[in-house]
This record gives sequence, structure tokens and C-alpha cells, in this order.
Amino acid sequence: ATRDLERARIDIAYAFWEWACFTGQQAAEKAVKAVFLSLGQDVWGHAITPMLRELPAELAVPDVLVRHGQLLDAYYIPARYPNGFPEGKPADYFNEEKAREAVDAADAIVRFCQDHLAR
Repeated sequence: ATRDLERARIDIAYAFWEWACFTGQQAAEKAVKAVFLSLGQDVWGHAITPMLRELPAELAVPDVLVRHGQLLDAYYIPARYPNGFPEGKPADYFNEEKAREAVDAADAIVRFCQDHLAR
């Protein structure tokens, strides 16, 4: 997860906005899955939002992290597939603002997960 987050920052540095959005999603997904694995549970799929909602209540997932998950989930398919939009390529639909927002959201999720993995 941390390497994916680092990669997303590299994508921003080189203006690969769509890849920063997708790689941020991947970082968050891996971090949440790591928490499940640390609890002895396996989780499948790629949607971060339901995974965050399924974490045990004692982890107290903040609502803002669920919103971050929703943002990142919205980028999972259109950021990487050429037919994710009615026309054009993914790069036509992403910009620096979206990329930074995605990386910030991923960073918050990864940090939350790291805090719970450290316990």
C-alpha cells in the first residue's frame, strides 16, 4: 500500500493524473485488506467503501474515510480502461486537482490502516 501511494505521488509529479487516481485507489484498497488480514479475515473485491463499512465497530472508521473510499472507488474503472468514458481516453477526464484529491484520500486511509496495524 505504501509503495502504491509513493507511486501515485510519482504519477502526479509526471502529470499522469489518471494513474495517480487509480494508483491511489490501489493503495487504499491494499491497506484496508491488510487490516482485514491482520484480524484473521479475508476480503475479496476492489470496492473500498464496503470494506471500510465492514471493519469491526471497535476500529471506529470515521465517516470522512468512508467518503474518501467513495471517491477512490469512483476512479477504479474509468481511470484505467479506455472504454470507461463514452469517448476519449482516461487522460482526457482527469486533472491535477482530481489526482491530488485522490492521493490525499488514499493517504488518509493508508495512515488509518497503519495505525490499526501497529496495535
